Amino acid sequence: MDIEELRTFVEVADAGGVSPAARRLGLSKSIVSRRLARLEADLGVQLLARTTRGAALTEAGTIFRDHAARVCAEIDNAKEMILPAGELRGRLRIAAPLTFGPTHLAPVIAEMGRRHPRLEIFTCYADRFVDLISEGYDCAIRVGFLADSNLIARRVGPIRGSLVASPSYIRAHGAPEEPDELLAHEAVMQVNESWQFMDGDKRITIRPRGRFRADNGTALVSAVVAGLGIACLPDGVIEAHVKAGELVRIMTRYPVPEAGIFVIRPPGQHPSRKIRVLTEMLIECFGSTAQEEGA
Repeated sequence: MDIEELRTFVEVADAGGVSPAARRLGLSKSIVSRRLARLEADLGVQLLARTTRGAALTEAGTIFRDHAARVCAEIDNAKEMILPAGELRGRLRIAAPLTFGPTHLAPVIAEMGRRHPRLEIFTCYADRFVDLISEGYDCAIRVGFLADSNLIARRVGPIRGSLVASPSYIRAHGAPEEPDELLAHEAVMQVNESWQFMDGDKRITIRPRGRFRADNGTALVSAVVAGLGIACLPDGVIEAHVKAGELVRIMTRYPVPEAGIFVIRPPGQHPSRKIRVLTEMLIECFGSTAQEEGA
C-alpha cells in the first residue's frame, strides 16, 4: 500500500470525484484512477462508487477515509520533523477572503513562498464560506466574528470597522445619530447581514434593510461611494476613500466592536508546521498574542 495512493483516495473522497481531485493534486485523471484501483485491489474492497456526478464513498470507504487521512497527516508531520530547521515542503492549501485578502493577506503568503522554495502553496480567494474538510483545505484565514463550530481558531490580529456614507448621500438623506435611526436608511450590505455597535459596555445589534447587496466588500465600497446607502465596512478597505473625501465616517458615538483576523484549521491534536509558520508570519504582520481557541 503506497502513501500516495492513500493521499489520492482522501482527495477523491473529500472532493467528491476523480476530476476535482486530479485538479487539486495536479495530476491527470488516469493517474488518479489507477492509484484508486491499486488501493482497492490491495484492500480487496470497493471504497468508492463511481457515478455520473463523481464518486461517493461506500460504507467501507467511509470507515477507511478517516484512517487514511490520519496516516497521511502523521507521515507529513514525520517528514516535517526530520527536515532541516526552518525548511518547509509539501503542499499548503489556504482559503482566504476576497475582500481584504489580495491586498492585506497575499503579501504575507507570498513572503512565505519566497522563504520556503520547496513549499507548494495554493490560495483560494473567495468571500463565500469554504468548508475546509469537504473541500480539502489545510486552513482558512477568516476576518470578522467567528460563528461556533468544531474548528480550531487562532487569532492573529485585530480588525476594525466603521459605518460610512458618501457626502452626496448625507446631503440627500442626512446621517443617523442613533443605531435605531439606521432602520430608516438604505443599507448597502452582504446577504443577511447584521451590524453591531458599542454603547459603552453594551453591544447593540441592528438588522438593516437595503436594496443593494453583494458578496464582496470591494463591490460594496463602490456602491457606497456612488451614494446608494450606508455601509459597515473594515477600515482597511475604506481608508483611502475616507482620505480622498469620497466617504465619511458617521455615527462615531457608537463604534463598531473590534473583530479579528483568524487562522482556522480542522480539529486535531497539533497544527502542522506549515500552518504554524503561516500563523507566526501573520501575527508578526498584524500583531496579536491571543491563544488558540475553539471556532
